Amino acid sequence: MNQSNSRASRIRRKASSNTQFHNDTADPKNGLNRIADKPATGPAGGSTTGPGGGQRRIMLGRLRILSAGVFLLCLMVIARMAWVQLVWGPDLSSLAAEQRTRIYTDPARRGAITDRSGQQLAYTMQARSLTVSPNVLRRELPYVAKQQLASDENYVQGSEETRNQMIEAKVADIMTEYSEEIPKIIEKARTEKQAAKATKTVTGSTKGLKDAAKKSEVKPEDIVAKLKADSNYEVLVRNVDPDVAAGISEKYYGIAADLQDVRQYPNGAVASNVIGKISQDGQGQFGFESANDSLLSGINGRKSIEVSTDGQAIPGTVTDDVPATNGANVTLTLDLDLQTYVQQQLEQAKANSGAKSASAVVLDAKTAQVMAMATSDSIDPMGDIKKQLEQGKEFGNSTISAPFEPGSVAKIITAAGAIENGVTSPDEVHTVPGSIDMAGVNVKDAWDHGPAQYTTTGIFGKSSNVGTLMLAEKLGEDKFDQLLTGFGVGRATGIELPSESEGLLPQRAQWSGGTFANLPIGQGMSVTLLQMAGIYQAIANGGERIAPRIISEVRDGHGAVVAQPEPERTRVVSEETARTVVNMFRAVTQSDSSGLQQGTGSQAAVKGYQIAGKTGTAQQVDAATGAYSHSKYWITFAGIAPADDPRFVVALMLDNPQRGVHGEGGQSAAPLFHDIASWLLNRDNVPPSPPMEGQLVLQMQ
Repeated sequence: MNQSNSRASRIRRKASSNTQFHNDTADPKNGLNRIADKPATGPAGGSTTGPGGGQRRIMLGRLRILSAGVFLLCLMVIARMAWVQLVWGPDLSSLAAEQRTRIYTDPARRGAITDRSGQQLAYTMQARSLTVSPNVLRRELPYVAKQQLASDENYVQGSEETRNQMIEAKVADIMTEYSEEIPKIIEKARTEKQAAKATKTVTGSTKGLKDAAKKSEVKPEDIVAKLKADSNYEVLVRNVDPDVAAGISEKYYGIAADLQDVRQYPNGAVASNVIGKISQDGQGQFGFESANDSLLSGINGRKSIEVSTDGQAIPGTVTDDVPATNGANVTLTLDLDLQTYVQQQLEQAKANSGAKSASAVVLDAKTAQVMAMATSDSIDPMGDIKKQLEQGKEFGNSTISAPFEPGSVAKIITAAGAIENGVTSPDEVHTVPGSIDMAGVNVKDAWDHGPAQYTTTGIFGKSSNVGTLMLAEKLGEDKFDQLLTGFGVGRATGIELPSESEGLLPQRAQWSGGTFANLPIGQGMSVTLLQMAGIYQAIANGGERIAPRIISEVRDGHGAVVAQPEPERTRVVSEETARTVVNMFRAVTQSDSSGLQQGTGSQAAVKGYQIAGKTGTAQQVDAATGAYSHSKYWITFAGIAPADDPRFVVALMLDNPQRGVHGEGGQSAAPLFHDIASWLLNRDNVPPSPPMEGQLVLQMQ
């Protein structure tokens, strides 16, 4: 009974306790407080208020902070990655590609220049330049020295100080070896090459060939100076044969053999006034090389390739592969053999006559192609340029850039106008006084004479200024002005060369009374030697002037012929007039023992051939007075050979000669014409002219 009661009592207390709990939690006033009074439980239902509960609460807080930090860090990393990929990605990718990419340039080969028969005038030869980085070499040579001393017992067993001294001595020996042995190797190779050339027949492409490398001696002291230079790049030697350079580069540590294109001018000074030269960076500087630089130079190729960190090319990564387009090969109208002969004759004539300079132009009479265009004192582009400039030599081409008053050689214009317009006939006799007044200007002949009976042919054969002006007056100023224009006076010819002068011709509206007293006798205007040759070419070509040209053919880098524009053609006078004038001007070269029927240029005659031409003597302007000088002259001659079947036109000019071209008395260029025309007619096996019937009548007794 007591036990039952006791059990029932416990059950009621338990129920009461449970009821009280639920009532407490439902009490809006006390529920929260009572809950707070209950013991705290941990994650597993354990209490945190008991022993160790505070530590667990701190750890839990830290864990939550750490979790939040990791979450934020991950979020930042993800955001950063997104930024790098989406924003920086393209730029970084491009930068990486640039770091891996190497761009290689494939240099275009400069085109060759040859004469009309294919003989080389200029071409490009592959060579090498021996180069070094002095600063790098001096840092690395001690390591090279250590390797060479590795088998030396004194070095191996020596103290550190001894080894350092041996390394320094070894480096000095290596430097000495570089400076002494490299020049010896190069000189030996050059000597052997020259000896091999000397055994060849001097014909074709080997004629006049020079070794560009021999122009400068390799000196040991120069090598030493460059090896000791405070520099990251020095050229030790230029123009080294590729095989020799490769051997030196392989034998001597730190020496590189860089590719170098060397422009060769195998004929030295011959035609250098026409060809010109290029600079060290490969650009045309003078002459044809300059005027046609873009045509000759071509277009460099290029390609991009990616490389690994050790510099090796990555297969399959070549992009932007553009092949080089080599420069065009150009064939000129020049005749190298003729050019060589003419240039030699000019040098001799200058020396013999004491002239300041001498020049010549030879044209094909039918095509106006320039066969020779020579000047004295031309520079050898393969020689010491500075030294030659000091000697008065030059790259200029005075035949197109230095106009001068032609003098009587231009009287052929007046003659052509008079015949073309029916003013006179070759055999008409004129009473020519010793002087003439034209618009207040008194003009005399070069020799004193009273009234003389000259034929029209004789007026020009004797070179009478007075007779020429008499015919010009009948022709009239307007027609004469038209003739000057037709013959190309005062206009550039358009030759494919730089620095061509137009010459000087007063505009018709600017003529004064004295102008017409000068122009018909070759004064008061200036022409280049090429323009003067063009006047005679028009007469020799049946009255049609063709603009002179020096390009015969152009082939592009692929070998295809590049069409060239046709030269301008101008009908100046009729064929009949031209033929008549050519026959009249044979009188200039006619000889007569009595002197009565002798022309002013008899020394130009060539045995077996009919020659037509005209002498000229023009006063130069005295710089001090501004008036015509009585001691300084331009001496000229222009002629056609042969006159019966014109093949060649030769025009010559001597600047202020003191004697004849052979050192004889007088100041005539006629003998020089004889020498050049004779050589040319003989070389080309031109058939002799039919004998002339009697003499031309120049003067009536």
